[in-house]
Amino acid sequence: MTQARTLGELKAAGARSLPVKEEMRRNLLRKLEAGGTLFPGILGYDESVVPQVANAILSRHNMILLGLRGQAKSRLLRSLTTLLDPALPMVAGCEIHDDPFRPICQRCRALIAEKGDQTPVAWLSPDERYVEKLATPDVTIADIIGDVDPIRAARGGHDLASELTMHYGLLPRAHRGIFALNELPDLAGRIQVCLFNILQEGDVQIKGYPVRLPIDVAMVFTANPEDYTARGKIITPLKDRIGSEIRTHYPATVEQGVAITQQEALTDRGRELRVPRYIREVAEGVAFAARRDKKIDKRSGVSQRLPITALENAISNAERRALLKKEPVVVPRVSDIYAALPSLTGKFELEYEGELMGADNVARELIRASVGEAFSVYLGSADLRPVVAFFEGGGNLKIREDASSEEMVAQLRKVPGLFDALSHLGIGNGEPAPVTASAAEFVLEGLYGQKKIGRSDDRGFVAPERHSDADIDLEKLERLRRMKKQVN
Repeated sequence: MTQARTLGELKAAGARSLPVKEEMRRNLLRKLEAGGTLFPGILGYDESVVPQVANAILSRHNMILLGLRGQAKSRLLRSLTTLLDPALPMVAGCEIHDDPFRPICQRCRALIAEKGDQTPVAWLSPDERYVEKLATPDVTIADIIGDVDPIRAARGGHDLASELTMHYGLLPRAHRGIFALNELPDLAGRIQVCLFNILQEGDVQIKGYPVRLPIDVAMVFTANPEDYTARGKIITPLKDRIGSEIRTHYPATVEQGVAITQQEALTDRGRELRVPRYIREVAEGVAFAARRDKKIDKRSGVSQRLPITALENAISNAERRALLKKEPVVVPRVSDIYAALPSLTGKFELEYEGELMGADNVARELIRASVGEAFSVYLGSADLRPVVAFFEGGGNLKIREDASSEEMVAQLRKVPGLFDALSHLGIGNGEPAPVTASAAEFVLEGLYGQKKIGRSDDRGFVAPERHSDADIDLEKLERLRRMKKQVN
């Protein structure tokens, strides 16, 4: 059937077409019966969002995904194309992908009336049936619905009221497919009104002319619920016509977040790369810590892009060091995550107190908290009293940021009991120096994160009482106290 090139061949093959929502429902039922993953690449939603999306499709609903930034809303909408048929016949050359058996535009009706079974047929892939638009305040009705094209009318000698003069907008061009509108609250109210008939009646009118286009489309939207008051709102009659409202969310556990980051991050660097599990969890834990931190605006959210870019930047720093030091294997360290601050500070919005501290200091605080939590998981039962005693007895250890792994291991061996704890991380004596250096540094950073040892800019790791607390900007905190005093 996919080889048919004319309407007559389609009829001979016994082809028939379904409305797009019925097509998606049928294919979803087949997937459910077969088992397996409904939407490949969508992680962390198996028990929450995906069942609700499936219910909406089975109910043939238009739907909206509500959630903060970086919650895979757009990716989920694009995954809906997996529920479309591999190929769909259309009248060749039609701007709105008209059904050869039920044409709705005047041009296709006239063509079929003229050529009959010899009408040429083309085929659409699922991706060609997906139309996406980012809603902005300057979007017009012409962008979404269409407009009269005077040039087309003049060239063809048509009356302006003729359908043949119409330039179709994005929505008619999504006929027999999926139309996705991102950030719906940003769409002007008068434009939202024009969607009423499409959602309820399935038709559009262009430029006030009595042109009825009963388009067949599955409409899906996204929105950030916090934007309703900040940038606009979804008007009530439109919300009433959207069949299902589905809430998305951030990963519920660090394990889910690590899986998402591992899937999305650029880790293929063309050379041997070993990313320890604890490094992945530290990068992920930064996002979890940020979502809890009172200095960060909860309404804007902390995107899942934060741990992805943080891990990528940390690996890049380790990759650069390995190249400079001629090391055969790339192994990122906790210090590489600190070096990834440029990938963190733009990913969250600060509250008043956070603005006074500064984004860099807030980010360092988040990394420290994340390291402390990961340390508890991996080394909570380890006996690190000899390590702590070394620093409490006056010992200190300053490691250069550009030190090679061999140099770093040699310095770390000065700390008694440190390498004995590496067995808790699965690190044995035969591991390459970059692996050992990364693990040993994680132990020290974890003790610092739990405030069992300190760290000084000029002396490195030191006893807790000698800790200068470099993460706190005393000058800014003093400004905060003065400003609060003035307010009171």
